[in-house]
Amino acid sequence: MKRIVSGIKPTGTLTLGNYIGAIKQFVKLQQARKEDEFFLFIADMHAITTRQVPQELRKRTLDIAAMYLACGLEKDRTVLFIQSEIVEHVELGYILQSNTYMGELERMTQFKDKIAKQESSITSSLFTYPALMAADILLYDADYVPVGEDQKQHLELTRDIANRFNNFYGDFFKVPEPLIPEVGSRIMDLQEPNKKMSKSDEFDKGYISLFDDEQAIRRKIRSAVTDSLAKIQFDPINQPGLANLLTIYASVTDKTIAEVVNIYQDSTYQDFKEALGEVLVQTLIPIQQRYHELINSEELQNILDKGRDLASEYAFKKMRKCKKKIGLGRK
Repeated sequence: MKRIVSGIKPTGTLTLGNYIGAIKQFVKLQQARKEDEFFLFIADMHAITTRQVPQELRKRTLDIAAMYLACGLEKDRTVLFIQSEIVEHVELGYILQSNTYMGELERMTQFKDKIAKQESSITSSLFTYPALMAADILLYDADYVPVGEDQKQHLELTRDIANRFNNFYGDFFKVPEPLIPEVGSRIMDLQEPNKKMSKSDEFDKGYISLFDDEQAIRRKIRSAVTDSLAKIQFDPINQPGLANLLTIYASVTDKTIAEVVNIYQDSTYQDFKEALGEVLVQTLIPIQQRYHELINSEELQNILDKGRDLASEYAFKKMRKCKKKIGLGRK
């Protein structure tokens, strides 16, 4: 049995891109790996690298937990918990900072991007958060971590930190391997198909929220940018908007892009968009209904309590051994 660890940061609204690229992939991974166990946490400590409105942060944290369950997460095979409720994350994060070099943190893309943009008020936690991210993974002896293209760098740093620690103190941390999700995980903005669909985008026409009603879903797909070629084919260079819509359809229905093109090659863009809107409504509305059953329920609280207790027990034992390994404490 292998252990798979993953987290999601509760910033912005959950979008169709999050569903296709993260939530659906995680559920499929769980269905495919019946013998493995899964640790999934809501990374609320990572969210506060920029200032958050407290009540909104708490709501988004619970929204994510409920939405994962609504999308088919198997609660009996998942340790689902909130990162900030396990104090060992921060404790190990500091220890790993002491085994991470400034140059490594300076090369992290998120920090480099903000420096390049000359943004002001960059917090020290934004600089050091890769060490906390490493702690999130190493604390639970993860065998595998699902990662997208934009997360590979962080896992590589985690592996470097684990190896460095093991080389100095002796074998202790399991060095995790990446699990790369299937093709179709990168969903682009509906209005600007050259950039990724973002849950933090202030213009809501560019993304579909998992909480959008039926009318909003259909309207946003109808207004999605396409092109003047009027031919349904998969050409990301010359028809990036259409390619994005084809990718969405294929990802949601578990078809190949070639199969989708074959079905709609003689259709107009309008007809294809109407069909895609219907597919999304049929997919998202039942998920929303299950979410509403869960969000204020004792069931959700009980699942999170159980996840907290299991994760806390494991983390406490790991940290006790870690502190002894490096010489902290009296014994």
